[in-house]
Amino acid sequence: MLQFIYSQLIRLMLPFILLRLWWHGRRAPDLRRNWHQRLGLVPVMSGTVVWVHAVSVGETIAAAPMIRRLLSRSPGVTILMTAMTDTGLAQAQKMFGDQVHYAYAPYDTPGSIRRFIDRANPRILVIMETEIWPNMIRQCRARRIPVFLINARLSERSARGYERIRSLAAPVMRSISWVAAQAEKDAERFRRIGVAPEKVAVTGSVKFDVDIPDDVRTASTALRQNLAGRPVWIAGSTHGGEDEQLLAAHRAVLQAHPGALLILVPRHPDRFESVAGQVTREGLSLARRSLGEDPASAQVYLGDTMGELMMLYGASDLAFVGGSLIERGGHNPLEPAGWGIPVFSGPHIFNFETIYQRLLDDKGVKLVADSDDLAAHVSLLFSDELEREAIGRRALDVVNKNRGALDKVVDGIIERV
Repeated sequence: MLQFIYSQLIRLMLPFILLRLWWHGRRAPDLRRNWHQRLGLVPVMSGTVVWVHAVSVGETIAAAPMIRRLLSRSPGVTILMTAMTDTGLAQAQKMFGDQVHYAYAPYDTPGSIRRFIDRANPRILVIMETEIWPNMIRQCRARRIPVFLINARLSERSARGYERIRSLAAPVMRSISWVAAQAEKDAERFRRIGVAPEKVAVTGSVKFDVDIPDDVRTASTALRQNLAGRPVWIAGSTHGGEDEQLLAAHRAVLQAHPGALLILVPRHPDRFESVAGQVTREGLSLARRSLGEDPASAQVYLGDTMGELMMLYGASDLAFVGGSLIERGGHNPLEPAGWGIPVFSGPHIFNFETIYQRLLDDKGVKLVADSDDLAAHVSLLFSDELEREAIGRRALDVVNKNRGALDKVVDGIIERV
């Protein structure tokens, strides 16, 4: 009954969802051009199609090494990547070009999912992390299409939420073919909410298999050389409510290190303009990457482009990972850790609790309480190169000793294709 009610509610909401999509399409025209994909109207595909669903940019980046490995080990496979956001698809297209196919994920109505599956004809569905849509998963099961949750994580808060709607969630969980969990506590929570124990494996996080392509390293080195030895810190994937705190921290850092540069990278493109205005209102000199402006003499360099965060991390001496000074749950700290630089985050890191715990255990990350605390630690490490390098080495060591999940995941997928 709850499944029926859920499907009817989604159907009733669909006109308003499409209207919202059209509204957001003012700034992202691709959303309007491809609105029909949301209803499952994608090109007809054939062959062995592996459908990889990654909700947005972070999950798309996490999926990239897996997709590269699948393509190299199974060259006859066709990869179809879907995302819920225009930024997620743009990131995928930038990474893979014409090596894979792309589409917006269908909305979770029975008709949209049915049309999508009829046309795409996937052999399996691989979902990154925990993007669980009831109709998507149950219709795949009805078509005998295995569903894998890869790099799966489930917070205690989310597990309790699923337990409150057990009559809806349990049949969906029973329809999942394999869960490759990041840690044992994630696995335990998936078993608790209805996934059969034999379908749950602890593979670790594929995000530890950090992949920095040669062209990214080259671009990062070139930018770093242009900054002529200035102390540089980066705040990546920031959200509203954080930028003002980070700019306040940078003001304090400038008191101790007048030549310091903050690279500020908002998480969402629709905030680029407002953050640029915020920087200038604060009286800080600004250079914008999207305009090709030279950051050599600026106090803040705005990373207002897509798909370059990894490169910008590599041009920095230390990194703050956003979404953590507010109750957003944080973002992936392994991207800067993979460069061997110290990592800072705020106190709200529940989205990546296992990863952060491993970094904390080996003293490769520092959690800060607020902007004052952050400024003090940034200034301290700018003055202590040996300590800065030691923390960076510890962060990189955590990455290196936890690699290997990628091979386990790809082996698991290939066995089941």
